Amino acid sequence: MTGITRDNVSLNEEKEFTMHENVALEAVTAVVMPPEDEHNERLISHTHPSDWRNPEPQNPYNLVVIGAGTAGLVAAMGAAGLGARVALIEKHLMGGDCLNYGCVPSKGLIRAATARADVREAGQYGVDVHGDVEVDFGAAMARMRRLRADISKNDSVQRFTDAGVDVFLGTGKFTGPRSIEVDGKTLRFAKAVIATGARASVPPIPGIEEAGYYTNETIFGLTEQPSRVGVIGGGPIGCELAQTFQRLGSQVTLFDIIDHILIKEDADAAAIVHRALLRDGVQTALGVQLQGVEAQGSDKVLTYTNADGETVTTVVDAILVAAGRAPNVQGMGLEEAGVVYDPRTGVQVDDRLRTTNPHIYAAGDICSRYQFTHAADFLARTVIANALFKGRQKASALTIPWCTYTEPQIAHVGLTLHQAAADGIVVD
Repeated sequence: MTGITRDNVSLNEEKEFTMHENVALEAVTAVVMPPEDEHNERLISHTHPSDWRNPEPQNPYNLVVIGAGTAGLVAAMGAAGLGARVALIEKHLMGGDCLNYGCVPSKGLIRAATARADVREAGQYGVDVHGDVEVDFGAAMARMRRLRADISKNDSVQRFTDAGVDVFLGTGKFTGPRSIEVDGKTLRFAKAVIATGARASVPPIPGIEEAGYYTNETIFGLTEQPSRVGVIGGGPIGCELAQTFQRLGSQVTLFDIIDHILIKEDADAAAIVHRALLRDGVQTALGVQLQGVEAQGSDKVLTYTNADGETVTTVVDAILVAAGRAPNVQGMGLEEAGVVYDPRTGVQVDDRLRTTNPHIYAAGDICSRYQFTHAADFLARTVIANALFKGRQKASALTIPWCTYTEPQIAHVGLTLHQAAADGIVVD
């Protein structure tokens, strides 16, 4: 690929440093992830090692990637594999939501819950199981953490460094339209990709901060099972984890302001999943307005107004907030870079994923309404083609399927019935 250049930086120019030759001003700030056991220690050693020293910048870079979740990892590894000089910045854990707080831990725990449900229902197949099926919640969570730590090698600092990517652990902040600062060092770039993802959005319910709650970023740190769980939000995360905790032995109540779950799915399919949740014992309070949360000793009392206008209270031991996502746009200096964004919807991009700064692109949850790992993957591939090779690939050309891992699972591809109707398409 000789002759392909961006701002006089040859795409096949070799790196002249190794991980052992890195020089840094200071060590990376240590990360703690509860519980502090051998599995999480191994996870952190791969994804944010405490003894890591950031390299000296090899300016200018063909591509600087901010955020090491799925979109950032795919963009960095793909560009480096094509010979580009790449820097990757991550302020917390390599692997992002998918590895640490999403796909991997949730599916690990769902598998444990499914195993218990299968055994309890084995009698209908002529398989005798005597007595109740005991759950060792701590062992199920430890298994999840072990699997997550095993998988984390694929997203590790070491692996990306070995692939020729300059990994910088720290907070990246734009200082201009073609520069970004991290750990006191300035990185200059021909192109950049914002891939900082999204975080759990917490609704402004009076008293919820004082009472305490979990999100997907903290719930997988549990070591003891709560007896009663209140789940706020009837989307994919809320439904998956409501059913999972119910099957593991908690009593779960699922709350949502909407009068049905999984609003992005066809209503008849979502109704099948709702019936399955009820069959498993999940209690649902849909079409309700949460008025407040109050801590009473170890109890958390949720007060809400139901569809009939009645005021009702529910007492739980733990609250899981799964009420949507908010893009991570704060603290990056997007204004200095000339990148337009909305704190609710994220970074503004065109159909080729270019921001209002033509040198900066975005991919993944930070700019897309399709907040899925596989969507982030393919959006990052689109960025590589368009940013480094002047491609004209369009994000709108992607047909994106998805699946919610309840039991039964609910999968989707193409238009929903109400989307087709809104577009004037006649459907049989």
